[in-house]
Amino acid sequence: MTDEEILSVLRPDGTADPSLDPGLPEPELLSLYRHMVLLRAIDEKAVALQRSGRIGFFVPSSGQEACSIGAGHAVREGDWIFPAYRDHGVGLMRGYPLAALVGQILGNTADATRGRQMPNHWCDRSIRLVSVSSPVATQLPHAVGAAYAAKMRGERVAVLTTFGDGGTSTGDFHAAMNFAGVFRLPVVFFCENNRYAISHPVEHQTASRTLAEKARAYGLPGVRVDGNDVLAVRKVVGDAMNRARAGEGGMLIEAVTYRLGPHSTSDDPTVYRTEEEVAAWRGKDPIRRFAAFLKGRGLLEDPAAEEAGAKESVRRAIEAAEGAPPVPLSSLFEDVYADIPWHLAEQRDSLLPGKG
Repeated sequence: MTDEEILSVLRPDGTADPSLDPGLPEPELLSLYRHMVLLRAIDEKAVALQRSGRIGFFVPSSGQEACSIGAGHAVREGDWIFPAYRDHGVGLMRGYPLAALVGQILGNTADATRGRQMPNHWCDRSIRLVSVSSPVATQLPHAVGAAYAAKMRGERVAVLTTFGDGGTSTGDFHAAMNFAGVFRLPVVFFCENNRYAISHPVEHQTASRTLAEKARAYGLPGVRVDGNDVLAVRKVVGDAMNRARAGEGGMLIEAVTYRLGPHSTSDDPTVYRTEEEVAAWRGKDPIRRFAAFLKGRGLLEDPAAEEAGAKESVRRAIEAAEGAPPVPLSSLFEDVYADIPWHLAEQRDSLLPGKG
């Protein structure tokens, strides 16, 4: 393939190209589908919660489920994940609990970080998923650092970092790609080109024909994949991660996709794109496309029942998390110093008499 061609496994009618099909076992195919459906259910409910004032902020991923779920399935135990704020699906696919995700969004005592991060800034040490942050593409140099450390230690692991098309317009992208190329590091750069860096269209960000071709400047291979095709994403990311683990260096993957909703709950996408454009991409919905494939294989009988089950799981998780108490004020003075300095002790004692 050239770095302009887009690799697809699933055809529009839901059948698969047998020469490219990764050949996943049936239980894993169903797991991919159910995680995609769960991710969509989380998005729909979280946006509704924000609109009703029950949470403060959320970054949806509707339309991009094939990207994060397909990429997450390619990660193995021991690998590192440095995700962008839209890729909670990668964590869910790797076993990050739904209850933990919901707790983090609410920011009460159900949140492992005890409300110290804004929503969508989740992390999980047990699966080597490093904390999300808001600045665009700052996770890329961090991922490269982890890959460099793994190589120095002789570890046969790979590092996955995810980001959007806007991330390729940053200096951190250049620095990370260059370092990865020079030192032949085991890091996979997974760019989800959803066409907009918030409101800025991709064609106004770069003069290059594709984002994948930027890899050549750094001595890395670059490929394009259909980001609405979960099997194609799984194949390309899986091959890249295997290549990285084998010591063959990094890769840039451009997943061509589209976010159907807003950039975040603070965004109004009707200002910068047309409903006709959104409708055209809605017809390429990755969940419906994969459902057609599974039905053709006789693996999926009732998509509506799957969706209802996912929504009920999300409802129960939110109900449980909302029952958790708020984070106590005393946490303001915890988890930073082994021995609290005098000036913070004074502040604590003035705020919380009797706690000193």
